[in-house]
Amino acid sequence: MKCKGFLFDLDGTLVDSLPAVERAWTNWGKRHAIDADEILNFIHGKQAITSLRHFMRGSSEEAIQQEFHLLEKTEAEDTDGVSALPGARELLAQLNELEIPWAIVTSGSMPVASARRQAAGLPLPAHFVTAEQVKNGKPEPEAYLTGAKLLGLKPEECVVVEDAPAGILSGLAAGSAVIAVNAPADTPRLAETALQLTTLTALRISKAPDGTVTVLTQN
Repeated sequence: MKCKGFLFDLDGTLVDSLPAVERAWTNWGKRHAIDADEILNFIHGKQAITSLRHFMRGSSEEAIQQEFHLLEKTEAEDTDGVSALPGARELLAQLNELEIPWAIVTSGSMPVASARRQAAGLPLPAHFVTAEQVKNGKPEPEAYLTGAKLLGLKPEECVVVEDAPAGILSGLAAGSAVIAVNAPADTPRLAETALQLTTLTALRISKAPDGTVTVLTQN
C-alpha cells in the first residue's frame, strides 16, 4: 500500500477503553431499564449522542442533551483500565520520527477522547477530529473527510485504521484505503478493506526520499 498520511480511530484501534465504555453505558442502561447487551451491541463506533437519540426516542432534545453531558462527564473521569493497544505507541512514534502526517478521528467528544489518549500514554496528534467537529458521524464519511482535509491530503491519499464496523464503512465511504484491526467477522464490506489485521504490531512503515509512504505487514 502507498499513502501520504494516516487517520486513526481511537477506541478499539489505538486504545483499549472497553472496560470504561461498558461501565458507563451499562450503568446508564440500568437507570433507563435498558438491557446492557442491547446497548453494547449498538454503540461501538458511533457518537454518544447518536446512541442516546436511538435509545431515547420520543424524549425531548433537552432531555437527551442532559443525559449526554452526564454520560460525557462519567466517561471523561473514568479512565480506570484504559491502556494503549499493542503496537499503538510504537507505530505513532515511528510516524512522528519519519514525519508522516497522522490524525485521530474519533466518534468521542474532546473531553472523553483527550482523557483516554492521555491515560494510554499516546502522543498528541497534530489534528484531533472529535464529535464536536462532525455533524454526521460514522458510518457517514464526514469524519474521515474532515481528517484528510486537516492533513492537507485527499481522502484517497490517506489510510484509515479502524476496528468498528461503523468506522470501517465511514473510511470506505470517504474513499480511503482502510486497514481493519480486529474487526468483527460480520462487518459489512470487510472484504473491501485493504488489510485485515489482529494487531497493529503487524504493520511496518517506510518512507521514500520523495515522501511516498509504503505500508507493509509482517506475519
